[in-house]
Amino acid sequence: MTKRILLVDDDASILEILEEFLTSAGFHVTTLTKAEDVLSNIALHHPDLVLVDYLLNGINGGEVCAQIKKNEQTRHIPVILMTAYPRVLLSLGTYNCDEFVEKPFDLDHLVKRIEYRLADPDKLQADSF
Repeated sequence: MTKRILLVDDDASILEILEEFLTSAGFHVTTLTKAEDVLSNIALHHPDLVLVDYLLNGINGGEVCAQIKKNEQTRHIPVILMTAYPRVLLSLGTYNCDEFVEKPFDLDHLVKRIEYRLADPDKLQADSF
């Protein structure tokens, strides 16, 4: 069964590149350029994982992650934050994200991290940032 990823980034070129690459890696990808409607899009598309940029217009990706993790119906969904500013993210807190990937990143590495997060939850090791 094809795993579904909800990809949130306000940069159209990054969305296009990531959507194309992740689709070619075998994922079904839904993209959003605005984070305000992420919970309704989760209800609509039922993603297995959310991949969100940390710096977004209006609301940061950390707040999006916090909304997902505070919601009883969505808290089980792994969230990976992408950031070019890991020190800022770590200084502000990780917003209960499951992982963050530092930009720029290798696309193959990103796929490996996604696959790891989509693996059987009982096999995941406890991670620390």
